[in-house]
Amino acid sequence: MTTLQTVFEKARSENRAALVGYLPAGFPTKDGAVAAATAMVEAGCDVIEIGLPYSDPLMDGPTIQDAVHRSLTNGTRIADVMRTVEGVARTGAATLVMTYWNPVDRYGAERFARDLASAGGAGTITPDLTPEESDPWLTASREAGIDTVFLVAPSSPDERIERVVSCCTGFVYAASLMGVTGARETVGSAAEGLVKKTRAHTSLPVCVGLGVGNGSQAAEVAAYADGVIVGSAFIRRLLDAPDEKSGLASVRELTYELARGVRR
Repeated sequence: MTTLQTVFEKARSENRAALVGYLPAGFPTKDGAVAAATAMVEAGCDVIEIGLPYSDPLMDGPTIQDAVHRSLTNGTRIADVMRTVEGVARTGAATLVMTYWNPVDRYGAERFARDLASAGGAGTITPDLTPEESDPWLTASREAGIDTVFLVAPSSPDERIERVVSCCTGFVYAASLMGVTGARETVGSAAEGLVKKTRAHTSLPVCVGLGVGNGSQAAEVAAYADGVIVGSAFIRRLLDAPDEKSGLASVRELTYELARGVRR
C-alpha cells in the first residue's frame, strides 16, 4: 500500500475527508517552507503539496503568483524543492510535488522521479501535462514507485475524464471551477457534479481544489469528496503575517479550522 493509499484509507475509516495543504518551496523562505508545512501537518493536514516555483505560472492566481515570485527571488531551485520534500516527508505526511511540466522535462523525467522518490516524495500533481503526452512521465514514475495525479475540470466530458483517470494512481484532482487558483467566497457549484462524474470512471479517491479557504467550505466539500485541497488561504496567512512566528501561528489556526471542517 502506498503512502497516499494509507492516508485515504485512514480518513475513510474515520468517516471523513482527507485534508490536503499546498505551499510553494522556498516561501516564505527555504527553511520557512518546511516549518510552515510541518505546522500544517501537526495541526491536521494529511497530505502536503509542495509547489515547484515556476516563472510562468499561468494557472495560478495572484496569491500563489506572489508567493512563487518571492520563492524565485529567494533563489529556490529544484534541489531546494527536493530538500523541502525531504524535510516535510519526515513528519510522516504524504508529500507530493505540484509542478508544471516544463521544469520536469528540462531536469529529465527519470531523474526527477528518482530524486523525488529518494527524498521521500509520494508522487506528483502535473496540472498542465496532458494524458496524450504523459507516457514518459508515467513510465518514469512507475519505475520510481511514485504516484501520479492529473486534473479533471467541470468542462471535461466523460470520455476525457476516463482518459485522465487512466493516468492517475494516487488520487484524481477535481478542479471545482474554471479559472485560476485562489480562495473564494463560495466553492464552485459544479464541483459536486464533477466528483460524481469522475467516480463513474474510477475507484480512486477524488479530491476537490480551487476556492476552499475556511472550515465551512471544507465541510461543504468533505460531504461529497474524498479530499479537500487548500492552497491560497495558507499562503495568504503567511503573506499577511508581520513575522514568521506569527505566520506559523496563523497557519496552524487555519489548519485546525479546516481539519474540524473535514470532520463534520
